[in-house]
Amino acid sequence: MQKTIQDPALWNEWHPAALSEEIGENPKGVIVLGEKVVLYRSSKGITAMRDLCIHRGVPLSLGRVQEDRLICAYHGWAYDESGACVCIPALPKGQAIPTKAKTPTFACCESLGIVWVCLGEPSRPTPVYEDFVDAELIPLRMGPYPVQASGPRVVENFLDVSHLMFVHDGLLGDHDFPEIDDYSMAEENGVFRSTEIAVFQPDPDGRGHGVTSRYTYEIFTPLGVRLIKTADGTDELFHLFLFVLPETETTCTAYMLQLRNYGHDIPDEVFVDFQNTLLAQDKVIVENQKPEMLPLDLQAELHLKCDRVAIAYRRRLKELGVTFGTD
Repeated sequence: MQKTIQDPALWNEWHPAALSEEIGENPKGVIVLGEKVVLYRSSKGITAMRDLCIHRGVPLSLGRVQEDRLICAYHGWAYDESGACVCIPALPKGQAIPTKAKTPTFACCESLGIVWVCLGEPSRPTPVYEDFVDAELIPLRMGPYPVQASGPRVVENFLDVSHLMFVHDGLLGDHDFPEIDDYSMAEENGVFRSTEIAVFQPDPDGRGHGVTSRYTYEIFTPLGVRLIKTADGTDELFHLFLFVLPETETTCTAYMLQLRNYGHDIPDEVFVDFQNTLLAQDKVIVENQKPEMLPLDLQAELHLKCDRVAIAYRRRLKELGVTFGTD
């Protein structure tokens, strides 16, 4: 049985748990840091609570929502948004419900079309990424993408520029042009950011147009990052956020938010299908990496100058004390 892991750095972070439209009349079960959580929507908003009926251990996600209450499928126990059991059908009339009949609830919010859960005490009412979304760009959510790998491994792969020429050869890179010019990393107001990195890309977004792109990587939180991309000779601007839900030490789910200032007349499916192709290519790599946990000891693996973003990421995780999915 997977145990909840109270990682000191991740416990108080917002984690993406579902797309907003996934939470409707039926409860949905998810896993956050090993904790089974049920999400459901009522007239009072979305509630997140432990996915466990206190009576006989049945997941509440198997139940239903009725009159703003979550009803257990086994014996009909009803829970309100505070996690308290407010109805036990088998109790004789007039008999009080035991005070222990309750299940823990967790902080929950909706932002960027995603439902977020925090198991601890969030430092702010919504995720920090909201502050970095340009409202003038076209938004497009992508995913969720289940991955059989640790969350930090998935994030580091996203931050790895030199794999583009091989894992995504013919799309995001060309193996005949693998060199990466030197660049630097800097921290400002808690965000780690690279300088621009030039990459020739035969087909950077599914439209089939080869360009020289300039990448800037940003690290916001242990499992939340972004790349900003421009194309030489154009005024096109492309942002791609990656948010990773840490489920178990070796499983996670990736959510993406693309923003761009071009392609207004291009169907969303073109960009989504392209990203699906890239994720399938990345999964082959990250699901087979060893060790499964991301090594935070920089002496454990060989690093090059082109790995500056990954090095900064590993150092940041170590500074924060991240233990979930790391070694």
